[in-house]
Amino acid sequence: MKLFLLLILLSLLNYSNAGEDFDVRKHLSTVTRYSAVKDIADSNFVPSDIPQGCVPIHLNLVARHGTRSPTKKRIRELDNLTVRLEVLLKDAEKQNLPLERVPSWLRGWQSPWKGRLKGGELISRGEDELYDLGIRIRERFPNLFSEEYHPDIYTIKATQVPRASASAVAFGMGLFSGNGSLGPGHHRAFAVTSESRASDILLRFYDCCENYKDFRQRQEPAVDKLKEPIFDEITFTLVKRYGLNFTRQDISSLWFLCKQEASLLDITNQACSLFSPSEVSLLEWTDDLEVFILKGYGKSLNYRMGVPLLEDVVQSMERAIEAKEGRAPGIFEKARLRFAHAETVVPFSCLLGLFLEGNEFQQIQKEQPLQLPPKPPQKRKWRGSIVAPFAGNNMLVLYSCPTQAKSTSKYFVQVLHNEHPIPMPGCDGSVFCPFEVFKAKIVAPHQKHDYDTVCNPKPDKMEQKPVSSKLLLMYQWLFSSGKAMATYFFLAE
Repeated sequence: MKLFLLLILLSLLNYSNAGEDFDVRKHLSTVTRYSAVKDIADSNFVPSDIPQGCVPIHLNLVARHGTRSPTKKRIRELDNLTVRLEVLLKDAEKQNLPLERVPSWLRGWQSPWKGRLKGGELISRGEDELYDLGIRIRERFPNLFSEEYHPDIYTIKATQVPRASASAVAFGMGLFSGNGSLGPGHHRAFAVTSESRASDILLRFYDCCENYKDFRQRQEPAVDKLKEPIFDEITFTLVKRYGLNFTRQDISSLWFLCKQEASLLDITNQACSLFSPSEVSLLEWTDDLEVFILKGYGKSLNYRMGVPLLEDVVQSMERAIEAKEGRAPGIFEKARLRFAHAETVVPFSCLLGLFLEGNEFQQIQKEQPLQLPPKPPQKRKWRGSIVAPFAGNNMLVLYSCPTQAKSTSKYFVQVLHNEHPIPMPGCDGSVFCPFEVFKAKIVAPHQKHDYDTVCNPKPDKMEQKPVSSKLLLMYQWLFSSGKAMATYFFLAE
C-alpha cells in the first residue's frame, strides 16, 4: 500500500514538473494575446540589414483587433458550464467518488462573465496592445510619421465591428500622441473610416463572399469531426485523473475557459491546470487545424477572396512611387493603416505566402492542396498564436533605394509580421524584395482569380462525396506515427 501511494506521489510530481517551463499563455492559438508572442521570431532565420541609403517612403498595415471579451454565444456556454460542473460534483458525491482529487476551484465556480448580456468588445488590455503598437511604429519609422496629420497622408480604416474601430482609435492615439493639443496627453483628433459590412470586400471579404460562406457552413461539422479523436482521448484521461464523468463537450468548454482565463485574466492555475502541457499542445493543434482549414491554406478560396485587399496594398505603393517620382501631384500618402479580424489577417498572410514549409509555396502557385500542419510533438510553422494572435499584424514597408550596380531596382518591399522581418518564399526567401519581383512573383499569380468569379455561387457540377469517406484518409493521417505523408484531399480543389 505504501509503495502504491509512493508511485502515485511520484507520478503527480512528474506531472507537475513537466510544465515548469511551459507557459500556457503562449499556446492559445488565435486567443493568444499579443504581448505573449510578439517577441517570438524564427531563431533559424537571421534577416539581412536594410541596404545603406534605403529609406522607407510608405507603409501598409493590416492588423487584427486587440484582446477582446468573449462573445455572447461563448458567455452562454460558460454559464452552462457553471451548471454542468455543479451536476458533475453532485454525481461524484452520490457515488462516493474520491473528491480529494477534484481541484478545489471547481467547487462553487462561477463564470467571470456571469450575467453579461453583451460581449466581444475590446478590453483595456486590447486597447494597450494597439496604443503601444502605434507608439512603436512611430519610433521605428520616424521619417514616415514626421508629417503634420492629414487624413490623406495617414489613412486609417477599420471594419464596422466596434472592437476593430476601437482598436484603430487606440492605435491612432499612440501613433499621434504628443502631436496635438487635446488634454494633458496632447492628443489630436484623427479620422477612422469604415465600409458597410454588406460591401466591405477589402477588410470583411469573407462576409461578402457567398461561395466562402457556403463552404464554411458545409465544412465546419467535418472539421469538428476531425477534432473529435483528440477530445475523446483527453476526455478519457481527465475522467481517470479527476474522477469526474466529463464529456467531450465538457472538455471543449473547459479548454475554452482556459484560453479566456489565461489570455484575458492571467489566470493559469484553474482551468488550464486541468491539462498537462502535452494535452494543451494537442488542444492548441486542434484549434490551429480549424484555422488552417477554414481560414488559411486548407482551401485556396480562403485567401483568394482577399485579393482585393492585396491589390489595394499594391496600388497604394504604386501611388507612393508616382508621388516620389514627381509624376503625381497633390498630397503624398505615407501610410495606409487597416484594422480588422483574424478572418482578414490569416488569408492576407496566406496571400503573401507566409508560414509555409519546404516546397509548399510552389504548390500554392500551382493551386495544389497542402498537408495539414503536423501533429505534436512534431514541429510546425503554422501556429495560430503566431499567425494571428490578438493585435497580430502584417506590415509591408516600401523602401526607396539608390540604384546599385548589381540591381536595376530602385524600390523594395519588406514584410514585417508581428513587427519582425519575415522571409518571403516568392522572393527566394528574402525579406527585402524588389517591388517589381514582389508584384510578379507574389501578387500576379493571385490576380488571375477575380473576386466576383471566386465568390459568386456556381452550380455544383459534381456530386459531393459523403463526409465519412472524405474523412477516412484524414483519420489515418491523424493517428499515423511518423511524419504525415498523406496529401490533403479533404478540401482539395
